Amino acid sequence: MADETYDPARIRELLEALRELARRIIALDAEGRLLDETPSLLAELGDVRSELFRYEVRTTFDSPDAAEHRRIVDDATAGWAPDDDTAPGEEDLGWPKDDR
Repeated sequence: MADETYDPARIRELLEALRELARRIIALDAEGRLLDETPSLLAELGDVRSELFRYEVRTTFDSPDAAEHRRIVDDATAGWAPDDDTAPGEEDLGWPKDDR
């Protein structure tokens, strides 16, 4: 289960990797060597892209409990609108509406 979440320390490392890549691109561009470093930039981009993918997968993961809670709420609210006087699945039993 630990591999299904993304550790806060790892988030900081990812942010720093993105910032470092940005700094490197800016520096290479300022030196006029941006395209000269294509192979190393592609390698760095690949590493950062892989980590970004892991981050996205782990941060959007629903634990079994969260998925079950979401299902319960979805089931309970299906077909219901705030102006409805009856709960979903409840039939009108012929009682007059309470207009209090």
